[in-house]
This record gives sequence, structure tokens and C-alpha cells, in this order.
Amino acid sequence: MQPNALLDALLAEAGMSHAGLAAQVNQAGRTRGLALRYEHTAVARWLKGQRPRGQVPDLICEVLGQRLRRAVSLDDVGLGLPGPPAGGPQDPVLGLGGFVDRATALWRADERGRELASRTAAVTGTPAVIPVWEWENPPEDTDVSRDGPLRIGPEHIEVLRAARVHYELMYRRAGGLATRARIVRFLGSETAPMLRGSYPDGLGRMLHRASGSLVAVAGICAYDSDAHGMAQRYFHQALRLAKASGDRGLGAYVIALIVNQSLFLREYRQAVAFAEAALRAAGRHTTPALTADLYAMQAKAYAQLGDTGAALGCIRRAEAAAERIRPGSEPDETAYVQPGLVNVQVAEALLSLGDLDAAHEQAAAAVGNPAHDRGRVHRLAMMCEIQLRQGEADRAVVSAAEMAERARGMESLRLRDRLRAVREQLLGSGCAGAEETAQLIDGALRVPL
Repeated sequence: MQPNALLDALLAEAGMSHAGLAAQVNQAGRTRGLALRYEHTAVARWLKGQRPRGQVPDLICEVLGQRLRRAVSLDDVGLGLPGPPAGGPQDPVLGLGGFVDRATALWRADERGRELASRTAAVTGTPAVIPVWEWENPPEDTDVSRDGPLRIGPEHIEVLRAARVHYELMYRRAGGLATRARIVRFLGSETAPMLRGSYPDGLGRMLHRASGSLVAVAGICAYDSDAHGMAQRYFHQALRLAKASGDRGLGAYVIALIVNQSLFLREYRQAVAFAEAALRAAGRHTTPALTADLYAMQAKAYAQLGDTGAALGCIRRAEAAAERIRPGSEPDETAYVQPGLVNVQVAEALLSLGDLDAAHEQAAAAVGNPAHDRGRVHRLAMMCEIQLRQGEADRAVVSAAEMAERARGMESLRLRDRLRAVREQLLGSGCAGAEETAQLIDGALRVPL
């Protein structure tokens, strides 16, 4: 059995306890001539995935519908027919309102650490492609207005924007593991009531944009925590919210996050295709920074596929786009494309192609630019690997030592992956100072996460 996150979320929205739902179901049953004697323990079993018998699922919908003052279906409470969950990418009839209800249910499940959320596997093939295809193609949302209990104003959107800045900064300083629980809790307690609130179309598009940008950061934190299935679902949610907002640039940014995850999961052809979709569909709405990052990631994917010509072509396009970046002209989401980021991406692609000299030149340019600690750790790790491959062990030890120091205090599984890889490379080289530097890395890894 899988936990019923949809029923859990609707109970929370209705402000109804387990005992309260049981009592109301018993009362509704009496009006139909049924002698029901459910208690809170029965509701707990339903939330764990047990399906109640007979007319009880319909009674649950009736009780919750009356409390929420809207129609509630069996699919809404997670008690529809067995099979793939309604509202997935394969469900073309789900409206925006239904999507919001299911998205907020996932946030609540993730916040509570439900097994369904924590063990969700990343999808591949068609299920992974469909959300991107749906973002790129019609139909568009003609009206995103909604009637709900909370009247939404511009001040609510400012709260969401401020939250995004706050949590992104926390992620950079402390890592995704430390930030994830906080941003998911914010989504459930603050963002969900706003999306279920009352707003006209114009304000609603701004609300969906701010929400989508924030959900994308939740996906980044899940990715950094090695929860790839959850990260993917957050990215897909952010993409749907971006479509509702009508902001093509935001959608392209979310796809860049999906491309990055695809590279990590070694889905290289998928990474190429997704980047192409973002560049094609967003068109002039793709900023120079985002364009540069998308082409640089495509170069890494082509390099892994052994297509040297395509990789070099993407490198040239990435570098050309990077030259067009103007400080202060990019949206908040693409601020991660700091000076040197494209260089380190290109260095990785060139390293995969076996061009060590060119890779070293790009890595040196990346390290020579200022960056926040998280970005600098990745740049130093790349430089260390190149230096070891070139036989510059003494310099590699220096790079690794700074990398270990910069990583202290960050709770990130992705950074730990980089630290462990550098440690193994150093010890494998047998160079002077390798043991001492490996101990520094051990110190950064000592505290369990």
C-alpha cells in the first residue's frame, strides 16, 4: 500500500481531525441507512493506503465537499480506480485547479516524510518527456483566476518572491539537506493557501510565476539531497506553474534544472533534447545567461556521447551567449550564472573530450572569477582533477585543500560526491601531500548528514 497523500492534504485544508472525519462519515452514513462505527484509527488506516469498503469513499467525498464548499471526487481524495494516479503527466483532462490540489498534497506528504514522497523514483522515457512537451505545446491557460477563501493581493506575491531569495541563499550557504525541510514546510503552510485562494487572471499569473520559481528551488534542494524522484516532481510542478504564468523564460529556466539533473543521471540524449526544447520554445525570452548555460550543458552531454563536433559547436555558442550577459539585466532565477560558471561547464566538456590543455585554461578562468563558496567548491574540484591528469600534483593538492575548507558547514550530498571523488584521485596519484590533504577532506566529511 502507498500512503494517501491526497486525502491527507484535503483533511489538512478542511481543518478536520481523524476523529472528526470518522464521526462525520458515520453521520453521513446514517442518512443512507448505514450503521457505521468508524473511529480515528480507521482514518489512520485510510491515510496509510487502505481503501474503505462499500459506500464509504463516496461518503468521504461528501463530507469533505461540504466542509470545503466545493465538489470533491474520488480521484481528489486518492480513492479512484486503481492504476496510475490521476493528475500525472499522462492525464490530459486534469485542469489547473486539480493540478494545484495534487501539487499541494505532494508538499504535505514530503513535509511529513511520507514513504510515498521519500522513496519516489525518478521517471525515465515518455513520462519524463511529457511534462516538457506539454509545457512547449498548446493548449495554453486562457484564464487562471480562482475563487477561494483567501483574497490574494500583491503583498502575497512579494512574500513568495522574498521567500525564494531567502531559501536560495540558504541553499548556497548551508546546502540542500539543511534547506529542504524549511522550504517544503513553507510551501505547505504559506504557498498552498495562496494558490487555493481568490484572485483574478492577471494577479493569478503573477502568483503562479512566483510559486513556480519557489517550487523550483525546492526541487534543487531535493536534488542536492539525492531525492531525485522528488526533485523531478518538483521540477515538473514548477514547469506547469510556469506555463500557467505565461512566462516562457521561467519555463526555460526550469528546464535548465531538469537538464542538469539529466546529466547527473547520465540521460545524455534526454539532456540534449530538453535543452533544445527550452531554446526553441522560449526563443527571445531566453536570456543570454540562460542561453549560455543551456548550450554549455548540451556541450557536456555531447562530449559524453562522443560527438566532438556537436560539443565544440555548443561550446562556441555558449561562449558567444556568455559575452552578451549584462549585470543587472537578468531575472533573479538566472543569477546563478555567475562569471566563470560557463568556463567550468566548458572545462568539464573539454575534459571529457580529452583536451586537457584547453580544459585547464577554462578551469583557470573559472577559478580566477569570484564565486560563492558552493560554486567555488565545484570549480576547485574540476581544477584539481585536471591538474592531476596533467601531472601537476603539487598544484592539485593546493586546490583540494581550499576546496575542503570552503565546503565546511554545507549539508550537500552533491558537494560530498565531489569531495570524495577528489580524495580518491589524490590518494590514487601517490603525490606528496596527498595523505595530509585527504585528512582535510575527511574532516569536512566527518559529521554525518
